[in-house]
Amino acid sequence: MKKLLKEFKEFAMKGNVLDLAIAVVLGGAFGKVVTAVVEIFLNPIMESLPKMENGGTGFVGSLVSFAGIVVEFLLTALILFAIVKAVNKTKNLKKKDEPAAAPTTKKCPFCMSEIDIKATRCPHCTSELK
Repeated sequence: MKKLLKEFKEFAMKGNVLDLAIAVVLGGAFGKVVTAVVEIFLNPIMESLPKMENGGTGFVGSLVSFAGIVVEFLLTALILFAIVKAVNKTKNLKKKDEPAAAPTTKKCPFCMSEIDIKATRCPHCTSELK
């Protein structure tokens, strides 16, 4: 049982699992914000549109609710896409700033084998290197 708990702890503490947990919590909170925007601003506008004659508010009300849900989804997807794109861009900037590691090997121009960068003679073909 202790081994199982230890393995679970190692799994849960990996960066990807923690990132996913944070994303779920932030996504839920962000969903509430978008829901509030739709309910406060967009639904009153859609409900003020002319209704069908003879009290057809049931169908129109359903359409308004559906349209609100679709708008909420599209806004959430659009903003999360922008956030992910910005995060990926910052990750790419960090990678470009790192200097390239100095090479530790070179190729012999005669036998094309890999040799140490400081070598003056190829250990494979015994050619002298410049």
